[in-house]
Amino acid sequence: MEIVECVPNFSTSDPKVVELILSEVKVTPNAFVIDYTFDDYYNRLVVSVIGNKGSVLEAVLKAAFKAVELIDMRKHKGQHPRMGAVDVVPFIPVKNVTMDDCVELARTFGKTLAERYGVPVYLYGEAATSSGRSDLDWIRKGEYEQLAEMIVKPERKPDFGPAKVHPTAGATATGARKVMAGFNVNLGTADLKIAKKIAKALHSKKGGFSYVKAMAAFIPEQNITQIGMSITDFEKTPRYRVFELL
Repeated sequence: MEIVECVPNFSTSDPKVVELILSEVKVTPNAFVIDYTFDDYYNRLVVSVIGNKGSVLEAVLKAAFKAVELIDMRKHKGQHPRMGAVDVVPFIPVKNVTMDDCVELARTFGKTLAERYGVPVYLYGEAATSSGRSDLDWIRKGEYEQLAEMIVKPERKPDFGPAKVHPTAGATATGARKVMAGFNVNLGTADLKIAKKIAKALHSKKGGFSYVKAMAAFIPEQNITQIGMSITDFEKTPRYRVFELL
């Protein structure tokens, strides 16, 4: 049995839109939603889908098509970095599936989304066409607000689709990677400046831990701040080491 995981991130927290996106996965044979989360402060939906290669690709494509139809990035506000309605779509090998298989899935996904809806798509991670493009932060630089300015630069030409922002869906990044640990920690302060200093101390590119990306967010419902982290290699940088520094 082969198992591949995909964790698409969509730029929405509208419960009705969330349900319509999830329903596209749920009706796909041999594709299963094992988890999903969404919230107002990030204004983001993160879905974990598993199944065989064909079923996962079909499910995530259908979910992406629905997201492009329903999400208007011109109206989107949120604390999480983003550049598109279908913001990032990573494929992850789990069992009897190779990283090369996931690279091929990402390429097929990106090509199909670009051809169907004219969404510009970038390949990142193990699917990147150059070392510089492997970094999702580089692809997202300027976020949706500066996308029209960034996308026309020669070095930022999309891997699929036009070098032009989709009117409502922005742009998408898709790729292949290892299992990543999402690690969010709530702080006992509402001061976002303090949270940003802590996030900076943790982030790998700013002098923190290797394989850690960190950002600060304010959670209005609880009047606290949160450090949202992605640990891209939790074997080399264990979560307990990050928690100790906090």
